[in-house]
Amino acid sequence: MLYYLLSYINDTYDPPGFGVVEYITFRAGAAALTSLLIILFLGPKIIAILRNKVIEPIKEEAPEEHRKKNNIPTMGGVIIILGIVISGLLWGKINDPFVWMVLLAVVWMGAIGFVDDYRKVVLKIKGGLAGRYKIFGQVTLGLIIGLYTYLDPNLSVLLSKTTVPFFKNLTVDYGIWYIPLAIFIVTAVSNAVNLTDGLDGLAAGSTAIVSFALAGFAYLTGNVVFADYLNITFIQGAGEATIMSMTIVASCIGFLWFNSHPAEVFMGDTGSLSLGSALAVIALLIKKELLLPILAGVFFMETLSVIIQRGYFKYTKKKTGEGQRVFLMAPIHHHFQLKGWAEEKIVIRFWIIALLFVLASLITLKLR
Repeated sequence: MLYYLLSYINDTYDPPGFGVVEYITFRAGAAALTSLLIILFLGPKIIAILRNKVIEPIKEEAPEEHRKKNNIPTMGGVIIILGIVISGLLWGKINDPFVWMVLLAVVWMGAIGFVDDYRKVVLKIKGGLAGRYKIFGQVTLGLIIGLYTYLDPNLSVLLSKTTVPFFKNLTVDYGIWYIPLAIFIVTAVSNAVNLTDGLDGLAAGSTAIVSFALAGFAYLTGNVVFADYLNITFIQGAGEATIMSMTIVASCIGFLWFNSHPAEVFMGDTGSLSLGSALAVIALLIKKELLLPILAGVFFMETLSVIIQRGYFKYTKKKTGEGQRVFLMAPIHHHFQLKGWAEEKIVIRFWIIALLFVLASLITLKLR
């Protein structure tokens, strides 16, 4: 909305300096700053409200160090969502699919996460929202994104073809399978971020790093000169995804002000599901979905540890009658916690790993 106002003033009165509002880099920076200020301003007020009613229940099987966090409010993802939505509405082109689809993902899965958290911490319903309803929400969101991008003629470049990392001229045409792929990506990434949200600052910091890389990819994808030079698919309007990515980066960094160890608030499923779905949608829109296992490597690693743990446990129980485990506990960040690593050390090292994965994904631009 602020973009439209400034653009109108620039077109009507042509005051000096107002033309900068048309630059993606300016609006991305302005959106990030706006998100950060919103969160730093609203954060303490929302945390004060949450502290009265929504204290995070600690799982009995959690590590001893984790069970000490028994008086910390959750549903802090509301703070992140407000930062992303308000800033996105102010600085993005609201009618642009690269903006409204990301906002839809944030609000849609944020609402589902909110209901889950509310049932757990306010209504005291063990387990919160049944898993099938979360899956239904994720599948429905993926279906909307997949159908829209597949059927809208204005997004023809997004239909079913995508480039393959590490190969210069290799493309894959999913055909009608693009829609199931969109559903899978949205479901997988939102669940992966949800699994990673187990230590103070881990999910927020990792998401900020991944989203910053997506902002870079979106900018390159939406710039015809850079896209041609790097031999990547040029997508008209993809620069708007840069703005939305930067709102996520700044919102996560702002949330870290309150969520870094020792945390004053947890994001809960409200935050983790919304952030994960937003990352998935941005990756789909700029055709970087095949790069996600590298780009979002920390989330992939966390998910893989759970799959390995459960799979091996079921396999050994079937073979020997007694289930065995590969890790002391999954997701893998709890494994290191049980090995005696300090929480801050685990989080910082995982951030470093996330950064290494991002650098590896950037290398794919030239290593082909």
